[in-house]
Amino acid sequence: MNRNATHTGPQPSATASIGGLRRFNIIMGSLHAVSATLMLVLSNDFSLPVTAAFADGPPGQSNPTLETLFSIPLGPLMATFLVLSALGHFVVASPWGYPRYSGWLRRGINPARWIEYSLSASIMIVAIALLPGITDFNALIGLFAVNAAMIFFGWQMELENEGATRVRWSSFIFGSTLGIIPWVAIGLQIAGAGSDVPTFVYGIFVTLFVLFNTFALNMLLQYAKVGPWRDYLFGERVYMWLSLIAKSLLAWQIFANTLAG
Repeated sequence: MNRNATHTGPQPSATASIGGLRRFNIIMGSLHAVSATLMLVLSNDFSLPVTAAFADGPPGQSNPTLETLFSIPLGPLMATFLVLSALGHFVVASPWGYPRYSGWLRRGINPARWIEYSLSASIMIVAIALLPGITDFNALIGLFAVNAAMIFFGWQMELENEGATRVRWSSFIFGSTLGIIPWVAIGLQIAGAGSDVPTFVYGIFVTLFVLFNTFALNMLLQYAKVGPWRDYLFGERVYMWLSLIAKSLLAWQIFANTLAG
């Protein structure tokens, strides 16, 4: 790759704006932290089981019994992805994290974002999957891993386009293809359960599906250099707003319908 060539992707506009993002990260981290604290303090002990069925005989002759391996309390699960987001913001704004963060932004990349999303967004997918009854341990691990792989393709998209003379879309396409799989699985589960699924679960599925896709749209607009997205820092702020909105909506929708009181 020719690092001296004109970069076709979004570029940061000014060092001063990067300094503003340091303050913005502290604000966003604080909002996530407050939300996580309230979630832990106010939530009841409602939990959902994680199950598995193990073979008790040779193939074709086994009649496995469904077992509950453990239960996941939803309050702490919601708090977990909120805390991860808060930590991600505070780390890049810290005295030792900010120099590296600002250097990344000048290059039009942000690995810290993708690392945090690979954990927090994948936990969110697990939470959404649990609600309509996807409780199998192996299925949940698979959904977590597929979502994390989608996030890593986002990271790869930034890396392979750093200094490129034309935008390479393969990682974006591969990541988007992987990213739809958890939603197909959850959608089929909801459709199969039909009226047995509470109405609020439909609301969560639709709102979070839309919000998850806006992250991909943000990247698409960045690399297509549409309007204000020509400035990489504009897209960075949009990512932070989307993260706050998506995580807050999921956490507090679940709280209002299962964890309040």
